Amino acid sequence: MAKPVTVTISHELGRAEAAQRIRNGFDKVGDGLGFAVKLNQRWEDDTLHFGARTMGQAIDGTVVVEDEQVTITVVLPGLLAGMADKIMGSIRKQSTILLEKK
Repeated sequence: MAKPVTVTISHELGRAEAAQRIRNGFDKVGDGLGFAVKLNQRWEDDTLHFGARTMGQAIDGTVVVEDEQVTITVVLPGLLAGMADKIMGSIRKQSTILLEKK
């Protein structure tokens, strides 16, 4: 059974800069998961809709960019749902690095 999981990350970049960093670095977040991920993405205003395939499983999700936070929601299919904590921990870590104020 699919399991939706959500991570919210605060930032101090403002909406436009946060969205730009995500546009430029989203593929790196996928690379940081530790297994091969093929990503596709589509932006609709300040929301990134993405899909991924890994280990024969399809993953869907969104990244909603707001002025002071980014909310990432990922729907993990059955096999990957058991790894939700590990996957979301990696996503949180990579996304936080991407959104750090420099």
